Amino acid sequence: MAPDPRVSMHGREVSNETLKRLLAGMSLFTMAMTVPQVWNVWASRQTAGVSLWSWAAYLASALLWLWHGLRQGDRNIYLPCIGWVLLDAAVIAGVVVHAT
Repeated sequence: MAPDPRVSMHGREVSNETLKRLLAGMSLFTMAMTVPQVWNVWASRQTAGVSLWSWAAYLASALLWLWHGLRQGDRNIYLPCIGWVLLDAAVIAGVVVHAT
């Protein structure tokens, strides 16, 4: 028997298409919320309080998810990961370049 393509949430059914749209929206939203950090590091050259180790961990995670998404052929996984790899790498590079 094939799995039901709907996810139950407190008696309400959410379709896979709705879930994909929610995930895509949240991916864009969270990436947009990261842009100010990139701006602070590059434009304002403010690196105080930015943890290189944390951003390196985020980058490692994004790379693993990217690899997984590519292996699965799931655009909902690998496309956002490309954005995350770029954002994480931009913060890391900015910290390395502008750290005092």
